[in-house]
Amino acid sequence: MRVSGPLLVSLATGLSQSLASQQSAGSELWRLAAVTVPLPPALATGAAATFWTPVQENRYGQLGLDLLQTPAVVGATGLIGAVRFPIRSLGAIGVVYARMGLGGLVRTNDSPDPVGGAIPFYTQSGGLTWSKTYGHTGVGATATYYDTRFDGTRSERWALDIGVMQSIGDRARIALSTRGMTRLANDPGQDVNVGAEYRLWHGMLWGTTAGRLVGRYGVEFGHPGGIDHELGAGLDIGTPITLDVVLTREASYGNAGWRGAAGLRVSVGRYRISFARDGGISDLGSTFRVGLEASLR
Repeated sequence: MRVSGPLLVSLATGLSQSLASQQSAGSELWRLAAVTVPLPPALATGAAATFWTPVQENRYGQLGLDLLQTPAVVGATGLIGAVRFPIRSLGAIGVVYARMGLGGLVRTNDSPDPVGGAIPFYTQSGGLTWSKTYGHTGVGATATYYDTRFDGTRSERWALDIGVMQSIGDRARIALSTRGMTRLANDPGQDVNVGAEYRLWHGMLWGTTAGRLVGRYGVEFGHPGGIDHELGAGLDIGTPITLDVVLTREASYGNAGWRGAAGLRVSVGRYRISFARDGGISDLGSTFRVGLEASLR
């Protein structure tokens, strides 16, 4: 789900007491981070991508860290870190930690001058994750503890998120994942993601470099406000470079609109560096993500 323009502004200027719940407020902070994922989240790969879907590669251990920065007018920053290890026939297990906070919120009276200290507003989570591949099918689950604080109020809860990925030969894959899932009903604190990917072309680029082009489509639901649709593509340039783009039609909170995001991944030996940004919304600027991942083999 992509956070809507009016809601983004409300987060930047302070959250009103009329917002549905602390859980909803924390989820909106993570939707600020989700705008930098340049493909349907259910198809995301990498150690830090475990936060978006628990189904990941099991062959080697992985260590990953993503850093996030929203536009200055919003003032939110965050990080996602994860480590995973394969354990023979059990698949892979690991831990994932994530935190997103909004700064610059102050109390005022009759004048714009701040009164007292800053208002704390953050959400953080820690979870134990597992995934395993059975032939062409990958399954995974993450038990996650969520902690959200806004000013003097605090919300704590547990969620069990799942992920399923099915490969169809070497041409296609489909996937489903949940985030913050606590009940089988629309809830502002949770998201359900479904994505599909199909190989459109593969061959040689410039006569010497292997290339592959895939098309992607995804939907996100499970929250109030409608279904978000994502249409994107990915281009592999040899082994080391991947380019991803996505165009999202968000229907959140009745404010339908379009948003784009793009990402670049570069592999160097056991390491992979990634850069991603969204296209900005309501003239507020773009949100950026920088990631580093290491294969522990």
